[in-house]
Amino acid sequence: MSARLRSEAGFSLVESLVAVAILASALVVFLGGLSTGALATSSADRLSTAHQLARSQMEATKGEPYAAAPHTYPSVAAPATYAVSAVASALPGGDASIQLITVTVTKEGAPAFTLEGYKVDR
Repeated sequence: MSARLRSEAGFSLVESLVAVAILASALVVFLGGLSTGALATSSADRLSTAHQLARSQMEATKGEPYAAAPHTYPSVAAPATYAVSAVASALPGGDASIQLITVTVTKEGAPAFTLEGYKVDR
């Protein structure tokens, strides 16, 4: 009986180090996944905000009185670090009462989203 107890005396140093290495590897993979998820969420939030700002600007521009192109329409209020612009341009060879509206949203000076639509003089 004494020999049996000695063979099951407990973990050796090597076994303990292997167990710690496996746990550390699992932790590194888990934290890497959390980091990637946080970056993806941040990017999606930026794009969603820029898209909504562009849609709001386009609706506000369509509600403004018609002005002959080229013309820059007033911008909607944007959160800090974002800027919105709406520029009207004439359609080449087209009707003078239809213009192309290009809405550009920038975040910290870098383009974030661009939306194009048409405005008609009614």
